[in-house]
Amino acid sequence: MNQEEKNKGAGDDGTFFPKLKEMLIDFWHYVRELIDLEKDTKADAHETIAQIDKSVVFKGTNLWILIFSVLVCAVGLNINSTAVVIGAMLISPLLGPIMGIGLGVGINSFSLIKKSLLNFGEMVSFAVIASAIYFFITPLSEA
Repeated sequence: MNQEEKNKGAGDDGTFFPKLKEMLIDFWHYVRELIDLEKDTKADAHETIAQIDKSVVFKGTNLWILIFSVLVCAVGLNINSTAVVIGAMLISPLLGPIMGIGLGVGINSFSLIKKSLLNFGEMVSFAVIASAIYFFITPLSEA
């Protein structure tokens, strides 16, 4: 057996490097598609406004999320846990009206600003009342 026959292994029919090149090109296209921001930034303005307008409303899902957020925050305050209070702030739906106020100012929509301010006031009032009730009935008195 000569040296050429020893060096010749499986797959040495000259197709290894073209297949490797094709696989690397496919992988490169896959990675570029993953990190492409072009599709995410082409949001329709009307769709964005409708989504923010929907998140301003204080009923249904937003109400229940606020209830549980207030409970989580109250427990966090009761046990003196900063992490729990920050977690409650993260799940709170108060960002919807805040974004509505910002969008209303940005597009000069007085009706959206008014709606957002009213709903923000309702949410804050509800949260303060709910937390006052919680602290009134809770058996824990000191952190």
